[in-house]
Amino acid sequence: MKQTKVVQIGCGKMSLYTMRYVMEKGGEIVAGFDINPDIIGKDIKVILGKRKDYGATIYDVKDLEPMLKKLKPDVAIVTTMSLFKDVADVLMTCAKCGVNAITTCEEAFYPANSSKKLTDAIDKMAKKTKCTITGSGYQDVSWGSLITALAGTTQKITRIVGKSSYNVEDYGIALAKAHGAGLTLKEFEKEVAASDNISDAARKKLIDSGEFLPSYMWNVNGWLVEYLGLTVKRQTQKCIPHTAKTDLESSTLGMTIKKGRATGMSGIVTTETKEGITIVSECIGKVYAPDEFDSNEWTVEGEPTTTVVVNKPATVEMTCASIVNRIPDLIKAKPGFVPTCQMGDIKFQAKI
Repeated sequence: MKQTKVVQIGCGKMSLYTMRYVMEKGGEIVAGFDINPDIIGKDIKVILGKRKDYGATIYDVKDLEPMLKKLKPDVAIVTTMSLFKDVADVLMTCAKCGVNAITTCEEAFYPANSSKKLTDAIDKMAKKTKCTITGSGYQDVSWGSLITALAGTTQKITRIVGKSSYNVEDYGIALAKAHGAGLTLKEFEKEVAASDNISDAARKKLIDSGEFLPSYMWNVNGWLVEYLGLTVKRQTQKCIPHTAKTDLESSTLGMTIKKGRATGMSGIVTTETKEGITIVSECIGKVYAPDEFDSNEWTVEGEPTTTVVVNKPATVEMTCASIVNRIPDLIKAKPGFVPTCQMGDIKFQAKI
């Protein structure tokens, strides 16, 4: 069996897991890419915390295109930013070079409903060079196939309601800032919440122009709608701040979040469908107080009504394992930007 050659783009917190998981499943990391001058030019052992060299150098992301052409990897794993516009250049570079790419970017899970122009452009290029680009991660199962499996045991569905929480400290500074962590409530209202207090027409205009800022569940609801064969009639979102009851230390932000400031937010997305099924999903991302922990709860209401609750899921490890387990699906998929709802349910892979 041919060994799968992988490049890691973004050598931060998540790459510690994705690179190790790739190697444990028989894949080979052939290079890393980053913007941090402290690690550029060094072996990936500086990320993995090992003594021996792996023979895989971390390059400046500015050199991505020529290095992809030189290395000819099978797959690129992108673990950098949360918004599609922030990873689009890297994904487009992969597409230009004919390299399959999979990213943890939350918006990339189903970007067609929030950033259609960029999605279409990457899709066109990937089809031209015959490679596949997609997004995966924690949501692939915990907000995706777990819910569709419950739906498959239901005769009639009236509503699907979900709520999931995670500690932004585990994912890096870009994600923490995207959730408004550390902002005053006035700053949160201006920089985060205000973008949702608009009409449907204004929101469509933002989406068409590529300027819309979706919460994570915006794209999840789009993924669920397509998988379940539904049709969107109306979709809205609202971002609500969570506040610190006492001063909280944030190592990711490098600051003390003072009492009363935002620790993060709830992003609540409501999707009404022509079939009469409403999906209401909430993601809670914040800097945790000492007594808080991750949770994931979904209810499919109808005949019958079923609820599944997962407390303390290992969201970081599950995110990275999902990325690596999706690699065979990515390689086998049709060319273009292909959301995982078109690849079938994710499976455990002993080898990639």
